[in-house]
Amino acid sequence: MPHIKVKPFNRDILDKHETFNRFVTFRAIFEDEELWGVEYENNKFLLNLKVDSDGNYLLKYDKVTRPLKVDTLKASIAKIAQILELNILHSNITTIKTKAPLASEYQKEVKDFESIEFDKQEVMLEVGFGSGKHILHQAKANPDILYIGIEIHTPSAQQLLKQIKLQNLNNIWVVNYDARLLLGMFASNSLKKIYVHFPVPWDKKPHRRVISPSFLAESMRVLKLGGTLELRTDSDNYFWYSLETFFSHPKIDVDVRKNRELEVVSKYEARWRRQEKDIYDVYVKCNESSEQIKRDYKFSFDKITLKSDLVSQLPKESQIFESFFIHFERIYQMQDESGELIKVAFGSFDRPEHKFIVIRDQEIYYLPSNPVATATNYQAHQKLREFLDVQQQCN
Repeated sequence: MPHIKVKPFNRDILDKHETFNRFVTFRAIFEDEELWGVEYENNKFLLNLKVDSDGNYLLKYDKVTRPLKVDTLKASIAKIAQILELNILHSNITTIKTKAPLASEYQKEVKDFESIEFDKQEVMLEVGFGSGKHILHQAKANPDILYIGIEIHTPSAQQLLKQIKLQNLNNIWVVNYDARLLLGMFASNSLKKIYVHFPVPWDKKPHRRVISPSFLAESMRVLKLGGTLELRTDSDNYFWYSLETFFSHPKIDVDVRKNRELEVVSKYEARWRRQEKDIYDVYVKCNESSEQIKRDYKFSFDKITLKSDLVSQLPKESQIFESFFIHFERIYQMQDESGELIKVAFGSFDRPEHKFIVIRDQEIYYLPSNPVATATNYQAHQKLREFLDVQQQCN
């Protein structure tokens, strides 16, 4: 991903560098690491400045806040390098003009799903589309159906957006996010089918698996009556684990097939078939309609009064509650002492959110965006307010 390595420079000059401070909205520091707040091309994100093992500086993107467009990151890093006249030792921020453009109009953000309207009667969802070969095939074969692809791997999301443009498709939406979280944003009884094809088995970290009791419950809520969740896996462990999870649900039908041929096959599946490896399909049918859920949660920090010594008073250990947790991972001090930048994980145990909270100039907000509007996240948000709120004016 985009970064540059530069010779060390005097960071004291940044305080009074007017052009730099118009482009970088704030600097937050923790030990030898700096995070720079950037607003560029309608995106808010952080860039990370660190000292490497050779004593040089590395300016790169921040994983939590990075925008989907790599060119946005490259351009912002190049802009800073130009403004500061940095002595670049190594760079990978060159933009190749011949690359296919992204079909940006089909990229959706989490906030879009707060009040979204589908432009097709039937909607299918694919969780973790990988190369995009399956969802592209389905979209071309069924132009009257809307396909929503959710993929946490940013390069895969970028590649699918390029293919949408190249193949002139208009019935695919792409979301670069954790499907376990985003599923909670869909209205009840809104989807016809959910595909989960070849998810990462996570045998050593089962809590990271897509399939879980909570994911199953959310899937059954968002599926229409008669709709199906379709799991396809080559992992024996994942297959048996999923069966146990599915059979624990009282109101669904489960159908299992083995080594079924599909019209479209990924290169990995083709390799597994040559190796005579078994591939399992599990179909879970939704047998009841669900009530609509409340989603009009407000994730604001209005009318709170900040602690005067926030850094020392926030707990260093994870705070575990009945249905959620909060963990303050790192607290950065604003360079001008106007506030703090807090890196925090919170929410559901198997579907956590990872955000920054910006606190400066009496303003508090989440970066890069508000959490997904679920009841669990809102409970965690309310507790976060309590950790930050005391009856004392902030300096």
